[in-house]
Amino acid sequence: MELTELKYVSEKRANDFNKLNIYSVADLVRHFPRDYLDLTHISLLRDAYHNDVMLTLCEVLSVEVNRYSRRPYVKAMCMQGGYTFTAIWFNQPYVASKLKRGEYLFYGRVQNKFGLSYSMVNPSFEPAEEAKKLKGLIPVYSLSGSLTQGVVRFAVRQAIGKIVFNSCIPEQLCRKYSLMPLKEAYEKVHCPENVKDVKVGSERIALEEYFLLISAFKVIKGGRDEARLNRYSVTQEDLNGFISRFPFEFTDGQKNAVGEILKNLTSPHKMNLLLQGDVGSGKTAVALAGIYMAVKSGYQAAMIAPTEVLARQNAALIEKYLPDYECCTLTGSTPAAGKKEIKKRIASGEISIVCGTHAVIQKDVVFARLALTVCDEQHRFGVAQRASLSDKGDGCDTLIMSATPIPRTLSLIFYGDLDIVTIKDKPAARQEIITSIIPERKISDMYAYVSRQAKLGNQAYFVCPKIEGDDEGTVMSITELYEELKVKMPSVAIALLHGKMKDKEKNAIMTSFKNKEYDCLVSTTVIEVGVDVPDATVMVIYNAERFGLSQLHQLRGRVGRGEKQSYCFLLAGTDKEEARARLAVIKANTDGFAIAEEDLKIRGGGDFMGTRQSGKMLNDIKNLKFPVEVIFTAKALSDEAFSGLFDTRRLSSIAAARYEELKDIALN
Repeated sequence: MELTELKYVSEKRANDFNKLNIYSVADLVRHFPRDYLDLTHISLLRDAYHNDVMLTLCEVLSVEVNRYSRRPYVKAMCMQGGYTFTAIWFNQPYVASKLKRGEYLFYGRVQNKFGLSYSMVNPSFEPAEEAKKLKGLIPVYSLSGSLTQGVVRFAVRQAIGKIVFNSCIPEQLCRKYSLMPLKEAYEKVHCPENVKDVKVGSERIALEEYFLLISAFKVIKGGRDEARLNRYSVTQEDLNGFISRFPFEFTDGQKNAVGEILKNLTSPHKMNLLLQGDVGSGKTAVALAGIYMAVKSGYQAAMIAPTEVLARQNAALIEKYLPDYECCTLTGSTPAAGKKEIKKRIASGEISIVCGTHAVIQKDVVFARLALTVCDEQHRFGVAQRASLSDKGDGCDTLIMSATPIPRTLSLIFYGDLDIVTIKDKPAARQEIITSIIPERKISDMYAYVSRQAKLGNQAYFVCPKIEGDDEGTVMSITELYEELKVKMPSVAIALLHGKMKDKEKNAIMTSFKNKEYDCLVSTTVIEVGVDVPDATVMVIYNAERFGLSQLHQLRGRVGRGEKQSYCFLLAGTDKEEARARLAVIKANTDGFAIAEEDLKIRGGGDFMGTRQSGKMLNDIKNLKFPVEVIFTAKALSDEAFSGLFDTRRLSSIAAARYEELKDIALN
């Protein structure tokens, strides 16, 4: 059903909904509130701390519009209890037409400068008279263009009445476990009377989503136990000889992982193995052992990575430890003539090992006898991409590498049909990274320390959460930080890197940084997956409270890649106790799996998994708050549904129909 079929949704409003990725009535009911207003808890600004989010009642005295500044804004002068304050909206000129003199409820973040002046930035607002007509908890939605909270609320309520909500969970199971009807759950989330309504509605919707996701994995992965076609002739003695080429002794975890790969490659079924390990645990060395097993047995192997720099780093390691086998690098920037020659040699079997990026997946790359595919940093590739690579060989074995620790309980759910091997220990020579939370008064000392490190030949990363700062002024942009660092550390060579740059430019900057042409690299999280820079000993993370704990741990793992003592400095943009407590977890833990468990406890199922998976399906429910136990319940229901006691043809067809949507999140 089209959006314009709803009352008061014109073409213009439909276009504004489109900007929020809402194109149909079905999309609209999945536009879940980002927050709720509790009209029984109206606070005074003078009671607020800096960065507090609150609901407050005030009188608008005047409205000013400035369309000509670098960031156009609308500013309102307001009064509350004899005190004046300002409310400002950046890049939202339509606010001026909706805000008049009179009483309003404002909901948003408070800026409190040393208790001397108050302001609110980009608050949601409701005329006080209209707000008095509302009951229960009032949903607050993300907006776009001319959309208002009232327009979205009315449109959503209409949409709920026009949608047929059919659960994918077999009807017998719904009755057995007295599951709330889906329509009722959506009504409780969008039109709640109390906090309990939001809780139970969110849990029921999340249960449905994860039930379908986990069931779809069963359907998608159903044919993985294929009979083995390729026969490997490598022996344990051969492997021991290969491992002895490394200048360090493999850890027990690495030895166990190599043994698991050998066991899988000599089993009756083809291998589909997830190699999971913390940052710095030595997964690449294990993968090289797997590649050795393939080429030693007379086959070809392919290893893909998300970036050209990482692909070239892998190729350099292969050339070092497998010098008897022809290796090539194939990326998007490989010259056309070079690509043609490389593809010819791959097809003839002259090249045994191919390292590359997505370029290896292209249809015109044909292998003579591909037997093993290795996917490095697996979360950057979708299922379809990995399948396209494996399909280039008959009965290909697959090794998937992940450096993002995920709690074992969730691994068993989301990778339930994969064999999993985990490396828990780290090489003995690797030193623990010392992590500190830097207060504002110590920032100058930190800059001085980084400058001294640069003179000693060491390098540093400076990471910001966003390319551009936020309109509230609480997040520094990387360009602002870049300019500030050039002033604070004038003797230090600094480079800038972010995701909007072209791949060629990003690769050139990363290569230059690795070659020590720069002392510091200012970047967004694009360096989360990066090359080993042995002299990078300092990681500085701004607005650290805006990252998940696991992501902070990943970023921290970019330093300490050599034998030098390394440091991670966390800078918080808020004094809130909750944020401090989360950062204290990172400071106290260096075990990525322990951190992932804590992350899961703190953030819950929706936030934790929603940020780890890509694709629209889980992204839709990221605003829902529910405990991780909901995911385990969904797993149990899915197992029961596929136990053979129920007709799953409808469920399987729904999962198959949504494969195009699911393929980018399955196994990610």
